[in-house]
Amino acid sequence: MSEFDFNEHSHRRHNPLTNSWVLCSPHRTKRPWQGQQEAADNETLPSYDSSCYLCPGNKRARGDTNPEYQNTFIFTNDFAAVKFDQPQFQHNSNDKFSSLLKAEGVRGECKVMCFSPKHNITVAEMSKDAIIHVIQAWIEVYRNYFSIPHINYVQIFENKGTIMGCSNPHPHCQIWCTESIPEEPTKELISMTKYYEQNKSCLLCDYVLLETLKLQDKPRVICENDSFVCVTPFWATWPYETMIIAKSHVTSLIELDGEKQLNDLADIIRRITCRYDNVFKCSFPYSMGIHQAPVDEKDHSHDSHLHLHFYPALLRSSTVKKFLVGYEMLAEPQRDLTPEQAAETLRKCSEIHYKQENMI
Repeated sequence: MSEFDFNEHSHRRHNPLTNSWVLCSPHRTKRPWQGQQEAADNETLPSYDSSCYLCPGNKRARGDTNPEYQNTFIFTNDFAAVKFDQPQFQHNSNDKFSSLLKAEGVRGECKVMCFSPKHNITVAEMSKDAIIHVIQAWIEVYRNYFSIPHINYVQIFENKGTIMGCSNPHPHCQIWCTESIPEEPTKELISMTKYYEQNKSCLLCDYVLLETLKLQDKPRVICENDSFVCVTPFWATWPYETMIIAKSHVTSLIELDGEKQLNDLADIIRRITCRYDNVFKCSFPYSMGIHQAPVDEKDHSHDSHLHLHFYPALLRSSTVKKFLVGYEMLAEPQRDLTPEQAAETLRKCSEIHYKQENMI
């Protein structure tokens, strides 16, 4: 029998951040595809759309008028998932049947942040300076929620592209602030705490050390600078999933050490999003989220480490996406392309956006 080959043979990989597993089946990349194909996201948009609820000077769905903003613009979501103005509710019964029907109220606030006044641009096409404005706005929002007693977590996320559920192409993200700490960050907080208790070191600090220094060929590193590294994590679920991880131990955006780290974060966000668009020469859809310390005024020096997750849906082309269905819903996540193969593809992509290649 031949020797085991991670690029050919099925295997499981453990995600230490969430204490979960993913099945990797690299041989399945050879199977023919006769399933659903999406429309390629290459629509040409105007720089200003009079019907867009997010463009400067336009009226939103509830009648408020946007200012003539020049960089970023933040407002309370007109259709928020959580709100401040509701009564508190806490499940108090301890009998066994009531334990099967647990519920709790969740108060909070949802914000929308427009990245740019331009309707026809994405992060992948923005300059580093423009992305710095976005990060500065994230920092301000995150810092402000420390002063609100019943807000304990700030989740910043961006859905890019219609197949990721984005309802408006104007470049924007959402910020959901809740009194509960959500499931995914909670899993990471628990795993980070357990790792620290066992090893007296930070899980993600050690992972960065492993990927950037311990492994000489850096098989999963896509790009890096002095302050951050972008990798396809060993345990990735989505085909071209990546993480941007701080190289130094910072727990949140407000701990970024001055202009250097701010510039480096903007630099690496621009580089990976540009590479994404260049994979299939299209506006590459993804969900991006920032994981950082909760704002509950507790000590998170050992259970948090600033990082960004990118979960892109595309698999084989600009029209074929990855589906998490069937086995993935009922058993465990599964992927075909290995993280190492995905990293190699992304490394080969230019950091000059395909739309701008002919302009240089």
